[in-house]
Amino acid sequence: MKKNIRNFCIIAHIDHGKSTLADRFLEFTNTVQKREMKAQLLDSMELERERGITIKLTPVRMKYHFDKQDYILNLIDTPGHVDFTYEVSRSLAAVEGAILLVDATQGVQAQTIGNLYLALEQNLHIIPVINKIDMPMANIEKTKAEIIHLIGCDENEIILASGKTGVGVEEILKRIIEKVPPPKDTAELPPRAMIFDSSFNEYKGVVASVRMIDGEMKKGDKIYLMGTQTPADTLDVGYYTPKFVSSEKINNGEIGYVVTGLKEVRDCRVGDTITTKEAIEKNKTLEQLPGYKEVKPMVFAGIFPKEGDEYQSLRDAIEKLKLSDSALFFEPEHSQALGFGFRCGFLGMLHLDIFQERLKREYEIEIIITVPSVAYKITKSDGKEITIHSPQEMPDPSHISSVTEPWMKLDIITPKDYVGNVMGLISERKGRYINTQYLSTGTDQRAMLHYEVPLASLITDFYDKLKTVTSGYASMNYEYMDYEKTEVVKLDIIIAEDPVESLATLVWKEEAYKVGKKITESLKNSLPRQQFEVKIQASVGGKIIASERLSALRKDVIETMSGGDYTRKLKLLQKQKKGKKRMVAHGKVDIPTETYLEVLKR
Repeated sequence: MKKNIRNFCIIAHIDHGKSTLADRFLEFTNTVQKREMKAQLLDSMELERERGITIKLTPVRMKYHFDKQDYILNLIDTPGHVDFTYEVSRSLAAVEGAILLVDATQGVQAQTIGNLYLALEQNLHIIPVINKIDMPMANIEKTKAEIIHLIGCDENEIILASGKTGVGVEEILKRIIEKVPPPKDTAELPPRAMIFDSSFNEYKGVVASVRMIDGEMKKGDKIYLMGTQTPADTLDVGYYTPKFVSSEKINNGEIGYVVTGLKEVRDCRVGDTITTKEAIEKNKTLEQLPGYKEVKPMVFAGIFPKEGDEYQSLRDAIEKLKLSDSALFFEPEHSQALGFGFRCGFLGMLHLDIFQERLKREYEIEIIITVPSVAYKITKSDGKEITIHSPQEMPDPSHISSVTEPWMKLDIITPKDYVGNVMGLISERKGRYINTQYLSTGTDQRAMLHYEVPLASLITDFYDKLKTVTSGYASMNYEYMDYEKTEVVKLDIIIAEDPVESLATLVWKEEAYKVGKKITESLKNSLPRQQFEVKIQASVGGKIIASERLSALRKDVIETMSGGDYTRKLKLLQKQKKGKKRMVAHGKVDIPTETYLEVLKR
């Protein structure tokens, strides 16, 4: 039976039609009844359907009759955005083949190339497919030339398809059966399954999505998670169609789910190996399957509940999200202004955006987010190395020997008319130019620019700016490269002679004045006026680099005077002036949350 199983996934850039093509597969193989069918069926999250993007990988099992034989096709639908590359790498480890999907109207994009390299690293069989051939804007010849240039295949190997009309779907399924190798037959070996995803169910506990590598797993088996060394019971096993379908056992080479009944989210880690207690007792030297490399969060932000009493609810919600989003990192944090919260690590700004949306929708928690920053590595004068994620952790400048920051490899694909604009944008962001490659020839040529850029330049509004300077045509992909030396300073904000911890930020030394000026101006416009004049200052290492003054609210003390000599009025004004002076010495400014948000706005 092993020779009749095919495991494959679809890789593509965001919005190239992966989920729509997956819909056609489900229809064509009669996995889902016509009446239950809806667009982007595998995008089950409300947020995915609303934004038209895939956030979570989704496995599904289809049965297909071809050439007088029944085949089992296991498909994993993967996300396309660069922030969810980790989801893609996990699904690639569970399959033997991949459909490389390219939109005929947009051609090869940056993330297409990024995901293709991930698939080639796993030695997967690649099936090139051009999608959306029914669109009026489709440029099939140009897209073919780009794919041939990219993977060096023959023109007749490229399948033309349309996820909307269903053209080419049958041909793709036939090609998968003919070209993708079946899983190796290792049924005799002790059972080992790799967890490539997991979710939490109120009634079932933790449900792990697994690829059975060796042996088989039955309902009722006593299982053991090798990485976390946790014993559990198999309450149920089965397959996704895409609903849960219970089965007696999962055989080697198959993809399915295991209901562990575990209540602790952290016991069931993605990338872990499940085996049985019996196998461990018989074979003490049984090794874990090679998991996934530990994912490194790149962008850090403070997450605080708007209402202080929601701290525990926020903690529970983040723990549940962590289960289905293994790239999320969090640790408790306390801020003078915002109370108790968490310092969270994300793969990018879209990841952060999706995270806060899910907190709001799925758990109904209102949160405050502090300004995002990156992780800096600091070598102190005594040779000790530390990693800091927030300005509050920055040691005294006199104790710092050197600071390093993360750099990224950045690939940008853009029509050649916009190359100058892109180069101008990246040179402003301290980027280093490597080289340019051209993906196609002819009038509408497209260039792929290779750069090295500090991550701090990318995390706030870089993607928006890139879309602006290229009229929306550019696409980008980035990956972590290394840490490099930099000069970073802590920018302190002082209001009425009082440093405000939660407004402090880490900035490049040469940009400190520009950022300081921006923050002080923003505070001047958003702080409520007091009875005395308020000094708003930005300082670096005790030296004031930017300053604004918020004038005092002044009561009209001479309003009640009906006349008399001017010296009488002067006397009253002088008396008021002395009173204001005394207030400055003792005055404290209470900063409202709205003002924080105004300054911390991304």
